[in-house]
Order: sequence, then structure tokens, then C-alpha cells
Amino acid sequence: MAAPARAGWLVSLMLLVLPMALPAQGEDGYELWLRYQAPTGVTITPPSSVIAACDSPSRTLDIAMAEVGTAFAKLANETVDRSDTLTDGGLLLISSECHHKFGMAATDFQALGKDGYAIEPRWIDGHRVSIISGNSDVAVLYGVFDYLMRASRGENLQVLWHRDAPTVDLRLLNHWDNLDRHVERGYSGQSIWDWHRLPDYLDPKYTDYARANASIGINGTVLTNVNADATVLTASYIGKVAALADVFRPYGIRVYLTARFSAPMELSGLQTADPLDPQVQAWWRAKVEDLYAAIPDFGGFLVKANSEGQPGPQDYGRSHAEGANMLADALAPFNGYVMWRAFVYSADNQDDRVKQAFTEFTPLDGAFRDNVLVQVKNGPLDFQPREPFHPMFGAMPETPLMLELQITKEYLGFSTHLAYLGPLWEDVLQSDTFASGPGSTVAKVIDGELHDQTLTGMAGVANIGTDRNWSGSVFDQANWFAFGRLAWAPDRSSAAIAREWAELTFSGDATATETIVEMMMTSRDAVVDYMTPLGLAHLMGTDHHYGPAPWVDNLGRDDWNPYYYHRADRTAIGVDRTAAGTDALSQYTEPLQALWSDPATTPEELLLWFHRLPWDHEMLSGRTLWQDMVQHYDRGLAQVSSLKDSWQQLEPRLDAERFAQVAQFLTIQEQEAKWWRDASLAYWMSVNGLTLPEGTAAPELTLDAYKSMTFPHAPGQGR
Repeated sequence: MAAPARAGWLVSLMLLVLPMALPAQGEDGYELWLRYQAPTGVTITPPSSVIAACDSPSRTLDIAMAEVGTAFAKLANETVDRSDTLTDGGLLLISSECHHKFGMAATDFQALGKDGYAIEPRWIDGHRVSIISGNSDVAVLYGVFDYLMRASRGENLQVLWHRDAPTVDLRLLNHWDNLDRHVERGYSGQSIWDWHRLPDYLDPKYTDYARANASIGINGTVLTNVNADATVLTASYIGKVAALADVFRPYGIRVYLTARFSAPMELSGLQTADPLDPQVQAWWRAKVEDLYAAIPDFGGFLVKANSEGQPGPQDYGRSHAEGANMLADALAPFNGYVMWRAFVYSADNQDDRVKQAFTEFTPLDGAFRDNVLVQVKNGPLDFQPREPFHPMFGAMPETPLMLELQITKEYLGFSTHLAYLGPLWEDVLQSDTFASGPGSTVAKVIDGELHDQTLTGMAGVANIGTDRNWSGSVFDQANWFAFGRLAWAPDRSSAAIAREWAELTFSGDATATETIVEMMMTSRDAVVDYMTPLGLAHLMGTDHHYGPAPWVDNLGRDDWNPYYYHRADRTAIGVDRTAAGTDALSQYTEPLQALWSDPATTPEELLLWFHRLPWDHEMLSGRTLWQDMVQHYDRGLAQVSSLKDSWQQLEPRLDAERFAQVAQFLTIQEQEAKWWRDASLAYWMSVNGLTLPEGTAAPELTLDAYKSMTFPHAPGQGR
């Protein structure tokens, strides 16, 4: 191939990834973990050429080859050209459909599964080459991203041998984005979906979004808020969704939508949305046919029903299973899925809110169609800084359960507080449900191993918006990254993920990496300490969930009040969820019931979740409960100050722009951690009548001053 032709090919392919491939102005975070910067002092040897063994009608392999060119232009300042023949040191991309080429056998692909890939060196026709293979073009693309990110971390590509395959099938982002571009619980600008300009204008950011997700194995996106707007199911919006699906398809990403259960009434004037009504069933079948005519690989529906005022099958005396199955039957001919959220609680149900999902759903085990997943939050309340794992995990062996995590930090300081969520999610995934004896972890429920489920999934509520750095802060990118890594392999270590992200995102400087990883791994516990220590929960300001408000007890329903979750008075604090109280503990299996029914054997980080205890209860430390609680608040604040100091030491090792943003955000976090600490202690002292331990700093302001604070325009509020 002549040199001018090679150059033209490279330019044309680089256009496929141009927006993120070109250097941003400074280091503003736009490139995420795909910066492709070599570690300090490491020389990267690029492949001599890149070869695609198969044609790629979907453009996926073209994208993969362009990514190789983009990466090594930055990693090694060299051009990697496409070739039609093998050369020593070349990189061969091959999917199973053309396995016969270059001496590959069908058996080479059998163990990889649908999305798995292999990276390995081989001798082929006398040439030493590296091969990235998979059963589909998208699987090969996953392998290419892994290969390139390993190169960015300084691994020797010439001897790299690695095989990997996801253990979870559906790895989805859930966008809580409204059609007016407001993002519920979003803290990074507007929705990136510009519905008004779609389908005629395709923002280059859509391609960059798909590329970033493919790089961490995410294969689906729910575009719209779970508090759904039926308008997205109209013909004009289906055309807009189809345009996005066309952008995402080469990256292996399927599009899903939220379905408003009352859509047949709102859009077509039907008199009912009863899932057993033949007219309603026919309406959904027709709507699904319209969707697949426009989007042949449409993924299906995510549904929030009969929760927080949303319509659902219970409005007609029907069960969640009957509602989900009606939609599932419409989707089944097209291999579509229903993800039915288990986040339900009712104003009419006076039982402990944390019990209600288990109570409603577990009797329905086995009643759902095969293409239905019940989507369950990690804990029984609502994405708190710390809560026990949801008791539904392990309790529905005949139903695929899809874990729902919240990447956006609704209750953990929005985008300005450094709170790496990997440890939170790892704690949940490694929690033992004991459903089938010891070792029955939540991870084994999610990946199908425990109950031999073939349909598996994990969802993350996205933290992505129009901010230049995508997530509002650089460190919040780590939570997006960690979600992708854990959705692919729920048994991964959150510390290993943190290290990988830090090396890719900031620098190959060993000192910087060690400091950043340590900061990340201690950050979530710091947030728990200064917000909700010892198993307390939901103490945040109401509606906006910004800042402390444990004193609120005047809202329209009990379970919207922070007081409901601590019930503190002069004698005691906490909620008794043992058999003597709400009996929520009975929803867990043995030996957890026995362990957690006794304060002495309940983990202290969950103590006040399960028990109501006097303020002078003796803790493991020998201090009283009150003294220990104060110590936690002080420790959380001190930890944030330590994070701030650690970051300052990195200034000479990091780029100025991102360093400055993180430094300013840590200052905000330190101020707000102090606010949390002071306001909380002022309130608890007003209730228990106790004084602070000797040497403890008093709150800066009066309780009335803290109570008087209002935040009418705090970001991310619901509508």
C-alpha cells in the first residue's frame, strides 16, 4: 500500500474517534481514562501494523483500528498503519466468523462467550504477532480497549496474554434524564441528550459517550428518567431515539427506554392501563412493533411502577408480575427485556419502609416471564452512604435480580465531595446472603451462579452531564469507571480498580498513584463518619438531599422525614428492627438474624440501623454511644482535612487545571463536613441533653441557625 493511501486511511479512521482523540484544551478531564499517556520513564513499543481479519459492516473493527492509531500516536508518537498482510510485531484483530483465516480454529473461540476476548502472542506464517480475538466485532473492540489501557499502564505488549469475559449479561447505565434536559439527581450540568435538535444534529459527544462506555464494557443505556414521560414513546421521539441508537450500535450499546405505565391512556385516550385488558395489551404490542421497526436492536423497558406516585398495575388490582409480564409478552418476539424496579413504598402502608419491597416482591418469585429482571437497589432504603445489603438478594431464586447502584452521589455530597464508591459496592457484592449456605454472596446472585440464572444484569444510575469533564468532578469519573469494571466482573477488587483508574487518568508517577489510591479508598468512610455514623441513615435535607437536617419531622408522610430514620429522644436513638421492633431483620436469613439481633454481635457500622439504644450504651471502644458518635463526626472531618493535605502535596506532579478543581472541591468538602458535624451535634445535644466530651470543639453556630438554612435551587431536585 502506498504511503499516501496509508495516511489517508489513518486520517479517515481517526475521524471516527476525533472529538475525544484530539487533545482537549489543557487537562480538563474530557478524555476521561482514555488519555493514552505513557507512564513516567516507560517507552511504549507500538505494533508494526494493525490487521482486521474480517470485514466489519457495523464499522466496529474500523473503530477498533482507529483507536489503535489514536492511542499509539499519543503513547509512542508513532503512526500505526493498516496492513493486509502479517508482519513481525503486527496486531491482528479477528472475530469468530472468519476464524479460518490465519490458521485460527473454531475451538479458539468457544470458551470466550458472547462478549469475551483473548489477547495473546502467536507465531503465524513465520511472524510473531499479537492477536485480539472474540466471538463478535464488539468483543474484539472490548479487547482492543483492554490492550490499549494496559499499554497506557506500561505493560509489555509483546508478551501480553490475557483472556477475559463478563459474568453479567446486561451492563447498563440508567439516565435519570428528562426530555427538557433537566437531570434528576444530576450534578454535572444538563442532560447530554439534546432532544430538540435530534435527530438531525448528532452532537459528537454522543460518539465519545459510546466510546467511553465500550472501553469499560457497558453494553446498554436507558436514556430517560424512571419517573417516566410518555412523550418519549411518540413517533417523533422514537425517531430521535433511533438516531442515538445508530450512533451507539457500532460500540455494542443497545438503547432502552423507561415506560410510563399509563402511556396508553395519556397518548391514545384509552380508558384504562389495566395490564389484563386486551386493548391495553394490543396497544403495547403495537408500540413495541413501532420501536423495533425504527430500532432493530432496541433493548426493552425499565419501569418504575406504583412507587412515589407513579402509575402501575396495582392501580387496577393487579400484581407487579402481571404488569411486567404484559410488557414482557410484547417484547419477547424481539428478544427485548423488562427491568421492573423493586423500589416501592406506599403512603398507605404503615410498615417499616425498608421492609416493603421484600414484602411485595418475594411472594411473586417464579411468577415473572423469562425476559423480566427485577431491579433491586443495593440496600433496602435508598442509596445511603451505608446500609445493609437488600434482603431480596438470595430470597427470589426463581427470578433474575438485577442490582441497581447509584453512580451519581445523591446522598454522598453531590459532585463536590470526594467519595469513591467502589468500596461501598464491593461491600454489597461480597455480602453473604447465606441463601444457600455460607458463600452465597450478592455477587453470586447477580451473576447467576447461585441460582443458575441465565439472564443477569447490573444497572448504574448515571452521573453524566454536559459538564466538560462529564461527571462534575474528575474524581466522580472514577465511579463511572468502577461501575463498568464491577458490572463486567462483580468479584473485582475496588482497590485494584482505583489503581487502574488513577494510573490511566492522572499519571504514571508512582508517588502520585499511591497517594490518589489511598485518598480514594478512605474517602467513602470519611463521608459516612461526618454524615451518617453508626448505622444512621437518611439524615439529609428533604427533597434536595443537600446538607444535614435530622430535625425535620413535619412532612406529609412519616417516611419522608429524617426523624423517621433515627427517632432520637432524651433516652435513646436508632430504630429497633429486631422481632421486638419492626421485625425487618426477619427478612434476612440465618445466621444473620441471630448475629444482628444482638447489639453485641451487630457490626457497629450498622448498629443504629437495627437497634434502638440508650445514649450511654457501652461500645467496643469502652466509650458510650454518645462519645463514640462524637468521635466518628470528628474523625470524618479530620479525614477530609487529611485528604486536602494529601492532595496539596501532589501539585508538582499533576496538571494545573485538574489539580486546581480538585483542590477547590476539597475545600468545599472540608467546609461542608464541618457543617455536617456541627449541625448534627447541635441537634443531638438538643435532644439528649448531653454535653460534648472534654476537649471536643463546640458547634460553630446555634441549632436555630442551622435550621434556618434553605437551598431552594440546589441541583438535581425532582420535578
